[in-house]
Amino acid sequence: MRNGLITSYFTMGCGFICSQFASANCMKNRISENCAVLWDMDGTLIDSEEFHWIAWHQTMADEGIAISRDQFLASFGQRNDSILPRWLGESATPERMERIADAKEERYRALVRDKGIAALPGVSVWVRRLHEQGWRQAIASAAPRPNIDVILEGLRARNLFEAIVSAEDVENGKPDPEVFLTAASRVGVAPDRCIVVEDAAAGIEGARRAVMRSIGVSRIGKHLAADVVVQSLELLSADTFDVLVPLDEKHVSTKAGP
Repeated sequence: MRNGLITSYFTMGCGFICSQFASANCMKNRISENCAVLWDMDGTLIDSEEFHWIAWHQTMADEGIAISRDQFLASFGQRNDSILPRWLGESATPERMERIADAKEERYRALVRDKGIAALPGVSVWVRRLHEQGWRQAIASAAPRPNIDVILEGLRARNLFEAIVSAEDVENGKPDPEVFLTAASRVGVAPDRCIVVEDAAAGIEGARRAVMRSIGVSRIGKHLAADVVVQSLELLSADTFDVLVPLDEKHVSTKAGP
């Protein structure tokens, strides 16, 4: 329990599904209030694991290096400049790492464009609902900006996010809170009025360090130390966001627009 406000819960299959999602109690209008939801992308908005695996496996094979699925999974969600030194060892020069990373990301984006990618269950409903309720929303991701752009283009969701913070915008990767603090600053919202939605332990820890509330999406049952944990965003209670960051007249926004 954090600050005595809310305890984390974990749903298995059913439970905590709001049968009256459109209930007036679940539809508080926050257009006049300064609150934000900061979204991770890979594993939270979309399931991109397989495309990243294919892209990394093929790109490293081109370099004469075989990586295992376990090696890949241990690095998933991290920045390329954190992954490649471990895989390349002493041959990890800045020039080589940049070349390999660029090749991998080009391969990944080609897979997304060719095969398409869908939002994970519950994502589209929540992102649009929060937008309609007046929550400010931002992407806070370790992914390169071109990857984020191609995903949002495919989801037709770019207009729903007021800010995008990518790997190029910060010096430190998660669990450092920099990406979340930068996103909060860009949408003009105090950290304690932000909710982070994440699927990785490093991201949840980053939210904690940023003094933000968090929702953990744990599709495979891994432990996440978030304020609320669900297997799927479909299973969130309809008042979850309002409980995590209650309406507070002291935080009414004077910001005229995005």
